[in-house]
Amino acid sequence: MDVFKMINDQVDAIAIPLFAVTLTAIPRINTPLLLMLHWHGFKRQQASGDEKLPIPSSVVQLNEAWHDMSVLDQAMLDAAWQLGAWQLEREERRSCMTIGAPDREFLEFRQAFGDDPYGEKLTVSEAPDLEDMMKLGARIGYVRWQFRPVKSGLWKFSSVDDSLTMDGSRQLPCPLGAKALVGTRISLTRYRLGRIGKIVLP
Repeated sequence: MDVFKMINDQVDAIAIPLFAVTLTAIPRINTPLLLMLHWHGFKRQQASGDEKLPIPSSVVQLNEAWHDMSVLDQAMLDAAWQLGAWQLEREERRSCMTIGAPDREFLEFRQAFGDDPYGEKLTVSEAPDLEDMMKLGARIGYVRWQFRPVKSGLWKFSSVDDSLTMDGSRQLPCPLGAKALVGTRISLTRYRLGRIGKIVLP
């Protein structure tokens, strides 16, 4: 699964900097995935002509078959590595319908599937199974990966990372491999990708 190419295709089409990349999956083999690209940019509101509104994030459904969560883990590691991210985070979340679960978990679940009632309106592109995915994810839980790219991203001119090339990218292979899921009700795994070999003065 080449998530890096999917992201690059979207970047080429939109041609504005990326703020962050998110992938949401349901822990059941061969279920669809949601790739979310959060852009950093503004567009003029057509009604007034002066007011600028943030560019909405893009949500793309991926239907490629996969047989193990480690495949998704490695695909996101490779994408984050090539796009120069400092780290990749992987969250494992339980069902938000669990008895006693706080309202915050339900809100975070909705946000993970691009349905934020208090935030931006996302542009959903070719995601016909979104409603079914949310029903299943609410019942059994979900896994979400997120990273902030340097190449093609907002962080290109603020990154201090000795592992990056001039354009903020890195070449494969990624030196880190996928880790097994923790399997608890809520967990956070961080993959450190960047490195600093010199002293950075304030």
